[in-house]
Amino acid sequence: MEYRRLGPSGLEVSAAGLGTNNFGGRIDEEQSAAVIRQAIEDGINFIDTANIYGRGLSEERIGKAVKDIRSQVLIATKVSGPMGDGPNSHGNSRHHIMQQVEDSLRRLQTDYIDLYQIHFTDSNTPIEETLRTLDDLVHQGKARYIGCSNFASWQVCEAIWTSRALNLTPFVSVQPEYSLLNRTIEHELVPFCHTYNIGILPYFPLASGFLTGKYRQGESVPEGTRLASNVRAQERTLTEKNFAILTRLENFAEERGHPILELAFAWLLGNSSVSSVIAGATRPEQVVANAKATDWHLTSEDMEEVAGLLRDTA
Repeated sequence: MEYRRLGPSGLEVSAAGLGTNNFGGRIDEEQSAAVIRQAIEDGINFIDTANIYGRGLSEERIGKAVKDIRSQVLIATKVSGPMGDGPNSHGNSRHHIMQQVEDSLRRLQTDYIDLYQIHFTDSNTPIEETLRTLDDLVHQGKARYIGCSNFASWQVCEAIWTSRALNLTPFVSVQPEYSLLNRTIEHELVPFCHTYNIGILPYFPLASGFLTGKYRQGESVPEGTRLASNVRAQERTLTEKNFAILTRLENFAEERGHPILELAFAWLLGNSSVSSVIAGATRPEQVVANAKATDWHLTSEDMEEVAGLLRDTA
């Protein structure tokens, strides 16, 4: 397993990270523990979750699985999403963050979070309030690094410059949706992160499983898959254009002796700003495949050829 620095920090994270949204619903406690054990066995040290995944259930299952090996793993969790029906049960206010960090620490059975991330932007809370709160958590030892998720480039920039102006702990990473099929962040966020040395942690790297080849044009969506119960996502993803792109990418990968899944990881990791690729798993064998995918390093010529194949997707 390759390890990379998390943005400007000195923290080394595995090139493949483990996403755990599935732990809150699609798989039970025993399956969740098996997935985590496999991840650690394969050298994955970075586990990503959020308080809203399963309304805390994902954090609870991670806490139980790693409590005896806490020092071997890096836990990233998030705050912002709704955790109740009250007016202060969501967002990035000091009130909500201070309450939620204690709840996350309890569920995770730990006294610190390696990477504490703001899950969504909050137009009702000044970024200064949010950053001062996170800075307090770092000084209290409850969070070691901080980052954000689903922020636009200008919002990350505002946060970075606010931290600099006020001498506060800055974000070291941003977690956006990014894959061979969804390259929207390349317009602004990717160049910003490269210039400011902010680590990128892509989620949905396999485009909800589309980049594994499990969905075939003209065939029914397999039961139990992420898209099976999401008609809108099917309409957005299972298009003639996307299947044409998939065919080109599969041919490229197969000519080099690799499945399309490995190309999805290798292409993302070909970007030096990407610190770790966050991919979920419901079975240990999926973890094995994700970890193996990080072994393929695309050449500059490979990257240029893939860019040609993707010319109409940005």
